[in-house]
Amino acid sequence: MSTKIYHNPRCSKSRQTLELLKNNNVQPEIIEYLKTPPNADELKEILTALNMKPRDLMRKKEAEYKENNLADESLSEAQLINAMIQFPKLIERPIVVTSDNKFALGRPPENVLEII
Repeated sequence: MSTKIYHNPRCSKSRQTLELLKNNNVQPEIIEYLKTPPNADELKEILTALNMKPRDLMRKKEAEYKENNLADESLSEAQLINAMIQFPKLIERPIVVTSDNKFALGRPPENVLEII
């Protein structure tokens, strides 16, 4: 089974999740999503698998969230997904995906143990 992690090396939870995976003999493909953000289809797949709405996967304390008025309830899911693509810093992290289509948000990092 292959695994990938949408990772931000500057984030302590992301680093802890990566370490947890490696300690459990999982060598994931590391996707630094700030450099290579997921596209709209990938985000939709992640949201569906995690049973989340776009705003649920957004970091609401980031300046980009406030500056772009993303709390506006009239914004569509497509608009919120486009904001995450434009400003990948808004995407909550880390997200771990296995080749058998299991998904977990590593907050807390131990969440990923359920899918590996």
